Amino acid sequence: MSGSIPFYQKHHRHYDRGYRSTEAEAKMSHYKSSSRYSAGSSISSTRTRGLNVSSHSGLEEIKLSPVPKRSKPSYLAVDKENQIIGYVVPIFRGSQEFTSGMSDTEETRVRETAGYMARRNLFTKGLEMERSEVISRKEAMRESAERISLNKRIHEHEEHFKRMNEDSLMHPPEFVIKPRSHTVWEKQCVRLHCTVSGWPDPRVIWYKNNVAIDPITSPGKYKLESRYNVHSLEINKCDFDDTAQYRVSAMNSQGEQSAFASVVVKRFKGEVDEALPLPRHGPISEYGITFQTHIVDKFGVSFGREGETMSLGCTVIIYPALHRYQPEIQWYRDDVLLTPSKWTHVHWSGDRATLTLTHLNKEDEGLYTLRVITKSGYETYSAYVFVRDADAEVEGAPGAPLDVRCLDANKDYIIVSWKQPAIDGGNPIVGYFVDRCEVGTNHWVQCNDTPVKFARFPVTGLVEGRSYIFRVRAVNKSGMSRPSRVSEPVAAMDPADRLRMRGTSAPWTGQIIVTEEEPSESVVPGRPLDLQVTEATKNYVVLSWKPPGEKGLEGVMYYVEKCVVGTDSWQRVNTELPVKSPRFALFDLAEGKSYHFRVRCCNAAGVGEPSEPTEATTVGDKLDIPSAPGKVVPTRNTDTSVVVSWEASSDAKELVGYYIEASILDSGVWEPCNNKPVKATRFVCHGLVTGEQYVFRVRAVNAAGLSQFSPVSEPVEVKAAIASPAPPYGISVLECVRDSMVLGWKQPTFIGGADITGYFVDYREVIDGVPGKWHEANIKAVSERAYRVSDLQENKKYQFQVRAANMAGVGIPSLPSETFLCEEWTIAVPGPPHDLQIREVRGDSLVLLWKPPVYQGRDPVNGFYVDIKEADAPEEAWRGVNTKAVEKQFIKIKNLKEGETYVFRVRAQNKAGVGKASDVTEPIPALTKPGTKEIVVEVDDEGVISLNFECCDTTPDSKFVWSKNYEEITESSRLTIETKANKSKTIFNTPGEEDIGIYSCLVTHTDGASSSYTFSTEELKRLLEISHDHKFPIIPLKSELAVELLEKGRVRFWLQAEQMTANGKIDYVFNDNVVSQGEKYKMNFDKNSGVIEMVMESLTPGDEGTYTFQLKDGKATNQSSLVLIGDVFKQLQKESEFQRKEYFRKQGPHFIEYLGYEVSPECCVVLKCKVGNIKKDTSALWSKDKHQIKADEQLGFTEGVLKLEIAQISKKDSGVYEVVLKDDRGQDTSTLSLVDQGFKDLMNEVFSYIANSSTPLKITSTDEGIRLYTFVSYYNDLLQVTWQHKDSAIAFSDRIKSGVVGEQLWLQITDPTEKDMGKYAIEFNDGKGGLRRTVELSGQAFDDAFAEFQRLKAAATAERNRARVAGGLPDVVTIQEGKALNLTCNISGNPVPEVTWLKNDREITSDEHCILKFESGKFASFTITAVNTSDSGKYSILVKNKYGTESGDFTVSVFIPEEAGKKK
Repeated sequence: MSGSIPFYQKHHRHYDRGYRSTEAEAKMSHYKSSSRYSAGSSISSTRTRGLNVSSHSGLEEIKLSPVPKRSKPSYLAVDKENQIIGYVVPIFRGSQEFTSGMSDTEETRVRETAGYMARRNLFTKGLEMERSEVISRKEAMRESAERISLNKRIHEHEEHFKRMNEDSLMHPPEFVIKPRSHTVWEKQCVRLHCTVSGWPDPRVIWYKNNVAIDPITSPGKYKLESRYNVHSLEINKCDFDDTAQYRVSAMNSQGEQSAFASVVVKRFKGEVDEALPLPRHGPISEYGITFQTHIVDKFGVSFGREGETMSLGCTVIIYPALHRYQPEIQWYRDDVLLTPSKWTHVHWSGDRATLTLTHLNKEDEGLYTLRVITKSGYETYSAYVFVRDADAEVEGAPGAPLDVRCLDANKDYIIVSWKQPAIDGGNPIVGYFVDRCEVGTNHWVQCNDTPVKFARFPVTGLVEGRSYIFRVRAVNKSGMSRPSRVSEPVAAMDPADRLRMRGTSAPWTGQIIVTEEEPSESVVPGRPLDLQVTEATKNYVVLSWKPPGEKGLEGVMYYVEKCVVGTDSWQRVNTELPVKSPRFALFDLAEGKSYHFRVRCCNAAGVGEPSEPTEATTVGDKLDIPSAPGKVVPTRNTDTSVVVSWEASSDAKELVGYYIEASILDSGVWEPCNNKPVKATRFVCHGLVTGEQYVFRVRAVNAAGLSQFSPVSEPVEVKAAIASPAPPYGISVLECVRDSMVLGWKQPTFIGGADITGYFVDYREVIDGVPGKWHEANIKAVSERAYRVSDLQENKKYQFQVRAANMAGVGIPSLPSETFLCEEWTIAVPGPPHDLQIREVRGDSLVLLWKPPVYQGRDPVNGFYVDIKEADAPEEAWRGVNTKAVEKQFIKIKNLKEGETYVFRVRAQNKAGVGKASDVTEPIPALTKPGTKEIVVEVDDEGVISLNFECCDTTPDSKFVWSKNYEEITESSRLTIETKANKSKTIFNTPGEEDIGIYSCLVTHTDGASSSYTFSTEELKRLLEISHDHKFPIIPLKSELAVELLEKGRVRFWLQAEQMTANGKIDYVFNDNVVSQGEKYKMNFDKNSGVIEMVMESLTPGDEGTYTFQLKDGKATNQSSLVLIGDVFKQLQKESEFQRKEYFRKQGPHFIEYLGYEVSPECCVVLKCKVGNIKKDTSALWSKDKHQIKADEQLGFTEGVLKLEIAQISKKDSGVYEVVLKDDRGQDTSTLSLVDQGFKDLMNEVFSYIANSSTPLKITSTDEGIRLYTFVSYYNDLLQVTWQHKDSAIAFSDRIKSGVVGEQLWLQITDPTEKDMGKYAIEFNDGKGGLRRTVELSGQAFDDAFAEFQRLKAAATAERNRARVAGGLPDVVTIQEGKALNLTCNISGNPVPEVTWLKNDREITSDEHCILKFESGKFASFTITAVNTSDSGKYSILVKNKYGTESGDFTVSVFIPEEAGKKK
């Protein structure tokens, strides 16, 4: 390490190099000796120091131990952190084969040799020594291993104890050694280190000005190390930015501790010390590259208002882009670094830097600078931000004060200062009110009862130790201003206590303070020194002094005394407690009186002698209002700004700054240019109106108030300033003869904001490469970019330079040209064209212009060739634009690739050939600039043809230059040019063939704004037609003259014009005679819609003829006619009469819709009609065949529907139906004939509903055969249907029948056979197309139906022939005992069934008592001759054959007569 040599000596310019070498040599010698020892010291060290391993990291043995020496082996095994983890057992030499390398036979043979015996005797003694050494080594190893094992067990026991008793060992971090502060020179390295204890191991973080240090973000700048509880921060190559307070924080689960150290970086005298610190320059050693920083998408001059939020941002492009490297972004206001706060938010997104001003105040006004710092340097961008006052809460109130600060804070007072606002509201400011608010509350208290004019005020009545914020309000006779932005919080306490509280954490102030020696003990302090009055107003006086040289061991305090001038009575001001700080403010002094002041020191030893008294100080405002500034000079700057400079106020004390105001000439309205005072005597006033003339005035401000205004400046027009042009370039020789040369050059890239008025050419002779003195070639400026320099000497060499001039002056000369030889050209081909110009650049085309060569060659020039290539292409890429030479001196180059950059050159040709190419143009990108406009041709209402061009980028000096075929138009007999603002117009006076050509317009003082228009023969013809239409216009019609009928049969003739003015006139003509408004004709013209109409009440035979409307509107005319004769007229007249009659019919009750019918989905016929104009007494009478069938009276509606419903229509409902409406206003009749065809049509519609309601045809089976059927919603006996089989009508027979059951229509096929297979259909006849339903009875459908038929047939047969009990048996028989019972029932079945009788479910047989008979196979009888009680029970008859079984049941109840009597 370099710790043995102080780092501030290593790079000190006076450091003794020899001393450093001597010390380094001694240090190296020390390390060499320790290295030689370390190789064999491991075992011995274990004996004296336990298991600690000594090592010297960072030193290489080959450098420190140049003498080769065998080192004793170490048998301890260590890990990477030099901690012992075990031991290593070496391999010892032995007599076995694997050690000696020989077999037993070979070893015996060797031993038998004489040589071997001699050597054995010779080295026996050495072998015994070797064996003794091996034994001692084994003993040492065993002892070492045992010791290692023991220590390992002890260590494991300790670790176990720690884990079992962890809480007892935990303690918070503690700094054993704290980092110390350093003062270093720039470019030196500094290392801060500390030692920290704690359990668990603390986590250590380093901070710079409370911002965590991350070495990754600043590669190579910081190096952090932590080893064995020693933590260090190394700062590499300190610069001025590294001056800061550094904090190291140690934290674990038990707590956190911090320690502080300050680093002060000093500069050698003479180095640059700017307000904005300079960053490091040069490539980054870590990356080996240099960053290039570009700031784009910049914010401009911005204007805001108090209370608003404003964001300023720029996009930052850094090349090359490294993912993990981020630049340092800094924002400054007026060269003061901004830090994040509640007023300013700084954001960096990785490619865009943004500063957000959350709540604008006038304090935020100023020049904002973005500085992007990389390791390679920095880039900055600045723009001004203006903040206007918010609207006053009271009209006429002044603006809010600004920049409220606390100048002097003590335990019982705080002096508050502020700056006066620029706006007084139109009335002088009477004074200011100061408000205070204790931090942590929202309660504002006004500190002064009456306004104070002085911009400083001592606030008293504070509570010691509490913090306060302040604000100020201005007041005039109109009212109170808004409050200012609040000040920073400040505590009311003694300054000495405040300094002690800050301790080492106080930020570095930029001063290196040298502490004094320790004061001696028990000494009365001496006199204070340099007592003076630093500030005096009518409200307070501030004294300051220096502490005495002799203070004693204890700290000193002070007593302040005052004395009225002319008396010897000294009064102590602070009688209660002495003050601790060497600064004191006195209040309650009598205004106008003069005082002396003095100070005494005191400590525990006593009160010292007083200081020398001050000079007489009169209580009052010592500060005077500054004098008015001097002459104000405005200077043009940009299109919206003016630079204003002025003479400073003379003898101004404590000047705060200046306010500048501007006014449009002769307006009388003054507006502030800045709302925050500026201290310089030059200011750029932004936000002015281009083209307006302004005057300016300035006034100064200090704490006493604002000065009078300066004299008003001379007026200045707001437009871009002009300057002399830049030098021309590209000087070339266009022609050379024996004693003269023609030069050409290119226009300067910057013309200075004004037209170039001419050029001056200088030349000098070059002899043997040594240039001579410059000589003027022309005294009068030349306007062309070509000039012949005469009076040269043949075969001499010359250089040339050119200067451009404008109204601002002559610019600097160009660089000297190449050296040209003055000799006559004799070549046959022409020289190079010159003065190439680019016009009308678009995304796919441009226009190239040039001037012909000065040197024609042997023959005149007869054409030109244009070459093109991409700007970055090699010379071989030149290609021709035109294959045939063009005679004109311009060409439009098309088919360019948008975005590509091109260069051009031109070659001239004559009969001898093609000459030398011109100079290459500047690279031109093929892009259409935003806002580019083209020439537009217009024809006005008078038929005047004009070309119009508009440019949005004009400046006050811009001019529109019109050209024909790219030659400026100077002769104006055929054209009239008019220009106004940013628009220009070329008017053709008498358009003709002489005007055919290409017209172009170029706008000067723009970025090449130009356009052209080709005025061809076809275009001329088209425009002349449009011009004629405009001169002799026709009123366009939306519709020609038409006729329509209105109510009452009135006739309306009308047309509609597209547009007519209120002055338009119409003539109405019938058969060449003008008709006018009267009883027969009613005319109307709606000017808004353009509708023209004429209405006639009715038509008579005399109205047959031609109707014409003639229109005239200014110069425009038109007419439209309508011919009404013959059948056309008669049809119109007939329709008119009908409409007239209809109108009168509808005056009473009438039919809106006449009687008709409709069929409902339920096939119900409804006769209905719609009636209107109905009253309560209107009646409606329904009749059929002249017989009334219904009467509707007292109708409850004005307009409605009358209905008559026929539920189930039949033929008897045929007839003529009639409805009559009548009341006292008249009657109306409607008739509907439902006979013959009418009734047939009605039924067909009914049939159509029935057919549409039919279901799909389905198949079912019966015991007789197969049945096809469909259902309808309603069936009518008149419905005609047709059944078809295989598309043929079916001939019905006993086997195939059809019928209707309810709403089911069916077709029965009895005993079907395969012949009955096929497609079946039922067709409903509705008099129209009808409706047909089909079903396919074949295949599986037939098989399934036939099988079902067979099953049903068999079931029917069985049902028919099964045994049955037909009847005759009662349910219950009650009979008296002794009577005879005879019951008979009918039996059926085929074959004849078997009969069985049962009593109580047991079979009985016939006997004498019970006789059972079955006769003729039909009749079964049951007879009991004399019943008794035993015959009571349930009896059943059971009949059975092969088709089934059936039973009949009855109950017999026998009673005894006596029992019956008793029951009665």
